[in-house]
Amino acid sequence: MAPTNAPGTPAPSTAEATENPPLLPPGTAVEVRTTLDSRWSRGFEVVSASRAGYRLRRLSDGSELPGRFPIDQVRKERKRSTWWY
Repeated sequence: MAPTNAPGTPAPSTAEATENPPLLPPGTAVEVRTTLDSRWSRGFEVVSASRAGYRLRRLSDGSELPGRFPIDQVRKERKRSTWWY
Protein backbone atom coordinates (compact mmCIF):
# COMPACT_ATOMS: atom_id res chain seq x y z
CA MET A 1 0.00 0.00 0.00
CA ALA A 2 1.35 3.41 -1.00
CA PRO A 3 1.70 6.10 1.68
CA THR A 4 -0.92 8.83 1.60
CA ASN A 5 -0.88 12.45 2.66
CA ALA A 6 -2.73 13.62 5.74
CA PRO A 7 -6.37 14.50 5.06
CA GLY A 8 -6.70 17.96 3.56
CA THR A 9 -3.01 18.11 2.55
CA PRO A 10 -2.59 18.17 -1.23
CA ALA A 11 0.13 16.04 -2.75
CA PRO A 12 2.94 18.08 -4.34
CA SER A 13 2.69 18.06 -8.12
CA THR A 14 5.55 17.04 -10.36
CA ALA A 15 5.75 20.61 -11.68
CA GLU A 16 6.16 22.00 -8.14
CA ALA A 17 8.91 19.52 -7.38
CA THR A 18 10.94 20.60 -10.43
CA GLU A 19 10.28 24.33 -9.93
CA ASN A 20 11.37 24.27 -6.28
CA PRO A 21 14.25 21.82 -5.96
CA PRO A 22 15.52 21.22 -2.43
CA LEU A 23 18.22 23.69 -1.41
CA LEU A 24 21.74 22.47 -0.76
CA PRO A 25 22.76 22.74 2.91
CA PRO A 26 25.68 24.93 4.09
CA GLY A 27 29.05 23.23 3.74
CA THR A 28 28.10 21.35 0.54
CA ALA A 29 30.84 21.34 -2.11
CA VAL A 30 29.39 22.83 -5.29
CA GLU A 31 30.17 23.80 -8.86
CA VAL A 32 29.14 27.14 -10.38
CA ARG A 33 28.23 27.75 -14.04
CA THR A 34 30.56 30.40 -15.49
CA THR A 35 29.13 33.25 -17.53
CA LEU A 36 32.05 33.31 -19.96
CA ASP A 37 31.67 29.87 -21.53
CA SER A 38 28.85 28.21 -19.51
CA ARG A 39 31.17 25.53 -18.12
CA TRP A 40 30.97 24.31 -14.53
CA SER A 41 33.72 25.58 -12.23
CA ARG A 42 34.68 23.66 -9.09
CA GLY A 43 36.10 24.74 -5.77
CA PHE A 44 33.21 26.36 -3.92
CA GLU A 45 30.98 25.56 -0.96
CA VAL A 46 27.58 26.77 0.18
CA VAL A 47 27.63 29.36 2.99
CA SER A 48 23.85 29.89 3.04
CA ALA A 49 20.88 29.14 0.83
CA SER A 50 17.49 30.71 0.18
CA ARG A 51 15.07 30.87 -2.73
CA ALA A 52 16.83 34.14 -3.66
CA GLY A 53 20.05 32.17 -4.33
CA TYR A 54 23.21 30.82 -2.75
CA ARG A 55 25.97 32.60 -0.86
CA LEU A 56 29.24 30.82 -1.68
CA ARG A 57 32.78 30.55 -0.33
CA ARG A 58 35.85 29.89 -2.48
CA LEU A 59 37.70 26.86 -1.07
CA SER A 60 41.15 27.92 -2.27
CA ASP A 61 41.38 30.90 0.09
CA GLY A 62 38.21 30.75 2.21
CA SER A 63 36.84 34.02 0.83
CA GLU A 64 33.10 34.51 0.78
CA LEU A 65 32.03 35.71 -2.66
CA PRO A 66 29.94 38.89 -2.97
CA GLY A 67 26.30 38.64 -3.99
CA ARG A 68 24.03 35.65 -4.42
CA PHE A 69 24.26 33.04 -7.11
CA PRO A 70 21.01 31.92 -8.79
CA ILE A 71 19.81 28.45 -7.81
CA ASP A 72 19.98 27.20 -11.40
CA GLN A 73 23.65 28.25 -11.69
CA VAL A 74 24.84 26.11 -8.75
CA ARG A 75 24.93 22.32 -8.50
CA LYS A 76 26.37 19.76 -6.11
CA GLU A 77 29.95 18.94 -7.01
CA ARG A 78 30.15 15.87 -9.20
CA LYS A 79 32.89 13.32 -9.01
CA ARG A 80 35.06 13.25 -12.08
CA SER A 81 35.46 9.95 -13.82
CA THR A 82 38.90 8.42 -14.03
CA TRP A 83 40.87 8.76 -17.23
CA TRP A 84 40.60 5.10 -18.21
CA TYR A 85 36.81 5.07 -18.47
